[in-house]
Amino acid sequence: MDHLLETEHENERIVLGLLSSVESDGARSQRRMAAELGIALGLVNAYLKRCVKKGLVKVQDAPARRYAYYLTPQGFAEKSRLTVQYLSDSFSFFRKAKDDCTRLYREAAARGFERVVLAGKSDLAEIAILCAVDAGATVVAIVDPNREGGRFGGVEAVGSYADVKGGFDAIIVTDVANAQSSYELAVEAVGDDNVLVPVLLGLRPRKAAEGAA
Repeated sequence: MDHLLETEHENERIVLGLLSSVESDGARSQRRMAAELGIALGLVNAYLKRCVKKGLVKVQDAPARRYAYYLTPQGFAEKSRLTVQYLSDSFSFFRKAKDDCTRLYREAAARGFERVVLAGKSDLAEIAILCAVDAGATVVAIVDPNREGGRFGGVEAVGSYADVKGGFDAIIVTDVANAQSSYELAVEAVGDDNVLVPVLLGLRPRKAAEGAA
């Protein structure tokens, strides 16, 4: 249930980001929107189509075979609703995420992990980057197969663990939308013992699952 709630939160974050982007400049490219939101280009296209279908956004032709988007009255109303809801939810999410990240960095330090990689771009990843400063840890990269752009939160974003430069000690799962698959990929890359998982993601570590079987 917790994972489903976090996935819904991420979906609403993307919709709010797209609506805000369209309101600010409906002529900007989908690639630029993807880079600003930290999501894949294809995902931007899918969400825009969904917003058009729901009547939140309209499309009109623009020069150079491009399209321009603008908000409908329903779109403005939905943006206002999501803004209020997101600000309310974000406070609770931030507090839980900060507590989780602080705990994980303490665990990492106790186990001698100094250089960590984050698995997945998200609000949780941004909080993990901020908490690393206080914890004295170094976030060397963010691994996200759907990356668009070279950096996220001041940290280099790469497409796979093989692309991480300089080596690392552990992985912290920060993918909110696809937490389970990111966890599995992390375990394949470095093994169970070197993968740290925030409680709020609601994942069950592989060792715990095997022990209960």
